[in-house]
Amino acid sequence: MNNAVQEVLRQYEIKRDNSLRENLKKREEIYNKIPEILKIDDDIKNIGFEISRSIFNEPQQSKKLLLKLKEKLFDLKERKAYLLKLNGYPEDYMEPKYECKLCKDTGYINGRRCNCFEQKLINIYYKQSSIENIVKRENFATFDMNFYSDKALGDKPSPRSNIKKILETSLTFIRNFNNERESLFFYGNSGLGKTFLCNCIAKELLDKGKVVLYRTSSDLIEDLRANKLNSDNNSYSSYFELLKQCDLLIIDDLGTESITAFSLQEIFNIINTRLLMCKKFIISTNLSISEIMVIYPERIYSRIFGNFKMLNFYGEDIRLKSKIII
Repeated sequence: MNNAVQEVLRQYEIKRDNSLRENLKKREEIYNKIPEILKIDDDIKNIGFEISRSIFNEPQQSKKLLLKLKEKLFDLKERKAYLLKLNGYPEDYMEPKYECKLCKDTGYINGRRCNCFEQKLINIYYKQSSIENIVKRENFATFDMNFYSDKALGDKPSPRSNIKKILETSLTFIRNFNNERESLFFYGNSGLGKTFLCNCIAKELLDKGKVVLYRTSSDLIEDLRANKLNSDNNSYSSYFELLKQCDLLIIDDLGTESITAFSLQEIFNIINTRLLMCKKFIISTNLSISEIMVIYPERIYSRIFGNFKMLNFYGEDIRLKSKIII
């Protein structure tokens, strides 16, 4: 985690350095072509000094002087914009260009990480986990309901009818993401499309500019353990902050992690903290409801059952069936 943070900070530093070089090149170009603008910029700097001096030396007259200096500053900026436009340049040609206008490529707003910082961290994790390439293959355009049988299973609707309802619920979850109160919990045997559907939803929300973090349950616990053991005291808190703040946290294969006091406490902390913040989850598992109640303490499963839409996947193994068909 700490390495990922350092990588993002390095990206911002490179971006700011490139922007500064580009801005200096533009200034030199304009000063050579329109010398009057150089004098205007010098006058604008001097007004800044005059404002500071007037506040310090003549506090009783500061309001009057400030108003006068601000009017002069406005006139200078108007003249500068006019000269740029007259010479075929946009009015903001000499202003720094930022990829993120909110944080101005610093990564922080009022001491808190900007949304773009979090997304850059997510992108690093996506590249590390190969999910960036996975969502190109596994998305709603490639989701095929024909792999699900249209024959009813006893008193249950057919697997195809069932997956159709799950798809509709998933699409509603995406469509109403900002207002949706409940998270999604996918459960059922392996090979039924739970992870595939997680990736479908992840892609749609990423395309909408949401910050989505995908981790398998085992990887998530190992990440937390490694960061807790890291000599850098900020490593664990930084990673947990990312888990808290991302728009959607996908925890795949719940139950594959080692069940220890540490893992149970961390899972509870994540679920409880995000629910209190009204943040969304998708959790998938191959466990049955009864197995969940045996493996996890009541304080975990009660929060899941009470705050998630429970969606049961059933039918034949899709992975096996698709290989046979291919």
